Amino acid sequence: MGLGHYLLLSSALFAIGLYGALAKRNAVVVLMCIELMLNAANIALVAFSRFLVGAALTGQMFAIFVMTVAAAEVAVGLALIISLYRARGTVDLGKIDLLKW
Repeated sequence: MGLGHYLLLSSALFAIGLYGALAKRNAVVVLMCIELMLNAANIALVAFSRFLVGAALTGQMFAIFVMTVAAAEVAVGLALIISLYRARGTVDLGKIDLLKW
C-alpha cells in the first residue's frame, strides 16, 4: 500500500464525516462525525510522516495531539449535550434555539 491509498482512505472518511456533520440533526451524531473527521486527519498525518519524513515521528506526535484535543472535545461536547437534553428534552439541533429571543 502506498501513500495514495492512505490519502484516499483519509479523504473518504473525512467526506463521510463532513456529510454527517452538515446533514444530521442529532447532536450526538454530529459529534461522532466530527470525531470521524479528526481520525481522517490523523490517518493523513501518520501516512505523510511514514512516507515523506521517514524516521522522524512528527506525524505520530501530531496525531497524538489531535487525539488529545478530540478527547477533550468529546468530554465538553457530551457534557453540553447532556445539559441541553436535561433542559430541553431533546438533542435535535433544529429545536435548540438558546441564542434566539
